[in-house]
Amino acid sequence: MLSKEELEGYWRENRKLMWIVLVVWALVSYGAALISGWLNRIVLLGFPLGYYMGAQGALLVFLLLIVFYAKRMDETDRKYRVEED
Repeated sequence: MLSKEELEGYWRENRKLMWIVLVVWALVSYGAALISGWLNRIVLLGFPLGYYMGAQGALLVFLLLIVFYAKRMDETDRKYRVEED
């Protein structure tokens, strides 16, 4: 069982991590769309970079975010001794 202080620390770290992931997700999702005109000036593998970011790049970033979040939460769970078997 966690003490109240440990539980508050655990959720504070969890919320901080969620905000970081959310901000990166929003920047990739909406940021690329907002600057797509500028990105389309750059051609990557025969496609405008704005198109590539929408079709492939964003998906790769989202996959990396999932892996990052899972690893960091595993570390946090071990730190607070609430890991699952």
